[in-house]
Amino acid sequence: MGAMMTRILTPDEINEAARLLAEGGVVAFPTETVYGLGANALDLRAVEAIFKAKGRPQDNPLIVHIGEKHQVEAFAREIPPQARLLMNRFWPGPLTLVLKKTEQIPTVVTAGLDTVAIRVPDHPIALALLQHTEFPLAAPSANLSGRPSPTRAEHVYADLKGKIPAILDGGETGWGVESTVLDCTTWPFRLLRPGGITLEDLRLLVPVYYGEPQGEEQEVPRSPGMKYRHYAPEAKVFLITGGGSRAKILELSEPYIQRGEGVGVMTWDERAHLYPALTVLPMGPTGDLDALAHNLYHLLREADVLKLRILFIEGVSEDNLGLAIMNRLRKAANHCEIKT
Repeated sequence: MGAMMTRILTPDEINEAARLLAEGGVVAFPTETVYGLGANALDLRAVEAIFKAKGRPQDNPLIVHIGEKHQVEAFAREIPPQARLLMNRFWPGPLTLVLKKTEQIPTVVTAGLDTVAIRVPDHPIALALLQHTEFPLAAPSANLSGRPSPTRAEHVYADLKGKIPAILDGGETGWGVESTVLDCTTWPFRLLRPGGITLEDLRLLVPVYYGEPQGEEQEVPRSPGMKYRHYAPEAKVFLITGGGSRAKILELSEPYIQRGEGVGVMTWDERAHLYPALTVLPMGPTGDLDALAHNLYHLLREADVLKLRILFIEGVSEDNLGLAIMNRLRKAANHCEIKT
C-alpha cells in the first residue's frame, strides 16, 4: 500500500478534521502544549492507527482529551475530592490526571492498565474540534516515537507526512512542553511527568510526591514519557550542568572539532559569545524558562536541520518550569549528564 496524502487543514476546515476523526482516521491538531495526534478514544481500531503512525510501543499509554470538565465522569471513576479541586483550578490547561478508568475506555488506550490519563486542553482549536466530534480524543504528541515533540505544523509534517490523512494547522503552540501528569490513584498524589503546571503550583493545593521511577515502575509506565528515549535529535546529546560547564564543553568539543564534525551548543543568549568555534542554538535571555520551554523542541529539531553530530546543552535551574525542561533534556541526552 502506498503512502497516503497528508493534507494541511486551516482552522476554517475544522469540520473536515472532525469528519476524518468520526470515520476512524487520525488527525494532528494543536494544543496549548504541543501538537497531538488524535483519534476517537472509544474506537479500538482508530487508536491502533495512532500507534502505527508514530511507530510507538503499545505499552505506552495515551492521554485522553475531553472538551469539558463534566465529561470526566463518563471515563473515570473514584475521583478523589482533591482531584476535583485540581480540575477546577487548572482545567482547561496543561495538567493530565491519572484516574481509575471506566469500561468505556478501551485498554489499548491505557496500555492494559486500569487507569486513564485525562485532561481538558486549553487551546481554542482543540476545544472546537472536541465540540465537533462529541467523543474524546486519545492523543499522544504528533511526532515519530522518540523524536522531539512538534510545536509547529511543519514539525508534524516532517515526521508524519504520508502516514496520516491531515494536520490541523493552528500555528505555534504556547507552552512548548507537554502537560504535567499527576497520578491521583495514590496518596499523596504522585507527579509522573513534570510540565506546564509546576510542582510548586500543585503543592499549593495538594500534597504531591515526586521521585524518578525505580525498578519495576520503569517496566510498566503509568504515564506517557516515562520509559523510552524521548525528544532526541539525531545528534549525540551531552547535558552539562554546574558552574564549570563552559570549560567542560570546550574540553569535550575539541576532538570533534579537530575531526571536522558539526558541534553545537544550546546556551543562554548572553553566553553565546563564549563558544566562538561552536554552532550556537540560543535558548533565550538568561533564566527565561518560559521562552526556553516554548522553543525547546524547535531547537532540538534545528540541530538536525543544521546536521550537527554532537550537541552540548547547558543545564538550567530545576525550579518551577525548569523541572519539566530538565526532565526533557535528560531524556534527549539519554541520561548522559555531566556535572561540573
